[in-house]
Amino acid sequence: MVGNAYPYTINDWCSDIRLAQTHHFDAFALNVGNEEWQKARVLDGYEAARQLHTGFKLFLSFDMTSIPGGSGADIEFLRRYLELVGHHPNQLMYQGRALVSTFAGDQCTFGQTSLAGGWSVARSILETVCPVHFIPAFFIDPTRYPTLSCIDGIFHWNGGWPIHLTKDSPREEIECPALDTDRHHLQTLRDRTYMAAVSPWFFTHYGPDSWDKNWTYRGDDWLLVRRWEHLLARRNAIDIVQFISWNDYGESHYIAPAWVDGFSHAPWLELNAYFARAFKEGRMPPIERDKIFVWARPHPKNATAPDAVPRPRDWELVSPRSLRDLFRTTQPERMLQAEDKFWVVVFARAPCMAFLAAGDERPRRFTCPAGVSKLSCPLRIGHGMRAELVRDRVVVARCDPREYRFEAEPEAYNFNAYVAASE
Repeated sequence: MVGNAYPYTINDWCSDIRLAQTHHFDAFALNVGNEEWQKARVLDGYEAARQLHTGFKLFLSFDMTSIPGGSGADIEFLRRYLELVGHHPNQLMYQGRALVSTFAGDQCTFGQTSLAGGWSVARSILETVCPVHFIPAFFIDPTRYPTLSCIDGIFHWNGGWPIHLTKDSPREEIECPALDTDRHHLQTLRDRTYMAAVSPWFFTHYGPDSWDKNWTYRGDDWLLVRRWEHLLARRNAIDIVQFISWNDYGESHYIAPAWVDGFSHAPWLELNAYFARAFKEGRMPPIERDKIFVWARPHPKNATAPDAVPRPRDWELVSPRSLRDLFRTTQPERMLQAEDKFWVVVFARAPCMAFLAAGDERPRRFTCPAGVSKLSCPLRIGHGMRAELVRDRVVVARCDPREYRFEAEPEAYNFNAYVAASE
């Protein structure tokens, strides 16, 4: 999000690029809006990549919810952006052409009578600068793709989350929901480029007097890992994977060094790196050291808060303790209540035992094979979360974030995730 990079210097860009590349990222998608100052930040990002000489790439992703697209004159804004970077040595090229993407844009016609007509004109003007490989994130029925000769592929932005869930979804679907909407897009794209999305979380909380965005997507059930597992199983059909996001703090799926007090997501950066490497290499990398990753929300999902902005939409999309427990209760509020858990991913060099507990309760014991294991444990009000790995009666990894407490009465609704990891 270039919109979150206003204070960035070239040194800041260099730091982010080094960090990203160390964690198996190959490029940044630069989401740009209509603010004029963003052009300078984009140029700084490209210059930083050039100075580093590490082969890191960047490409433009036009945020068409910010950039106007109603008239033919609006195309000039896009053309000038591409003119700035289209021939830059660190521009990401795909099939010999400069990769260009969007967020939305399916409502843009650029003075024509249709989406297809508008973007065909826009593309022809962009290609007066340089050849373009156009992979937008259009939010349209995938059956329309064959009619769009202006696109070279599609970025399925919404594929990172189970956004199909509603309060009326079957409870067995809400828990560990399917993450397979890629198939609808692949079926109609045929041999065009497919960019898949992966994301660890989603929560945004702004009232009508601000951005007027207040909802959450279900991020439980080890979303990041399960989504990667799905993509790895279909690796041959997927051309590019885009992680959402590096620094979109307002939607809580960031993994860059955080501006959000007390809610660093840095451990997710390391967790994601393992799967990004697996996708690029076509095999699961060996586990080189024992590691524990944990995350949880800071308060119960059905907690009440003296917050001017209400609970986020779809907060009810949570896992019941069991279907039987649901049918036992006659209290409507109880039927929507989660078993609030902390989620655990274990990297084990060899078989071991995992012990999970909320606070000082007796730990729950799990047997973990060598490799990656997904575990969970119920939270307790007023307590933290702790996890240990034990092999041959020796603790080989421990995660016990002392600053975390699961609070019953929050001051504001916060469905962000607190994320921690062992050393």
